Amino acid sequence: MFIISCGKDKVLQLPEISYSEISEINDVSAAYLFYDETKTDSVELNRKNLISSTNWLINVDKRLRIKQVIPHIKFLQEKKRNSSHKKENSKNYFTCNNTSKKNLGFIEFTAIDYHEEPAGDFFSETKNIPKGTRFSIVFYSPEKIEITGFIEELITKTTNQSKLTKTLSNLFNQHNIQIEIILNFHQNLSFQDYISFKSLLLKLDLENVTISNHEFIFN
Repeated sequence: MFIISCGKDKVLQLPEISYSEISEINDVSAAYLFYDETKTDSVELNRKNLISSTNWLINVDKRLRIKQVIPHIKFLQEKKRNSSHKKENSKNYFTCNNTSKKNLGFIEFTAIDYHEEPAGDFFSETKNIPKGTRFSIVFYSPEKIEITGFIEELITKTTNQSKLTKTLSNLFNQHNIQIEIILNFHQNLSFQDYISFKSLLLKLDLENVTISNHEFIFN
């Protein structure tokens, strides 16, 4: 699905997903992150129509790399968090093309804190130790995903995008303890890859598993 910016010859290619929990949002305003080959970093942000008191729909071109997108997302998050006009219950969403329903789908990222540093460094400094067991999922590419954690002994599994949810379900259904998952994404992944992974994780239905709001971008 494409979005054409009004008054300008700019086309934005939305990321595609096959599943989303949210298909309709009211009281919205939008920002756009365009893929622009004429610019040095190939990205252009248009945020002039954003209203702090509304839900924000952030439309990101799927061809952009995570390292190009995240600095702009962090900037927009801070703008809203620091606004005196924001509403307590207003949220932020990525807009996607839901191919299974042939309409728009939305993935919320209001509470996500993005870190451009290794996860180990962050948790060491904050001493944020969970009550349960922590697992790390490292997304190198759609064909290489590493899952690492410690339950009685070190567990390391390598999988791919098509087998991710099955691998996680098989692993965590074996243990009746609380588990926190930390997500780590290689900076050169496309935004399409990022959204695909996030959409897959939304399908996980495991009572003993939570996904951390802290996400890490590595190089």
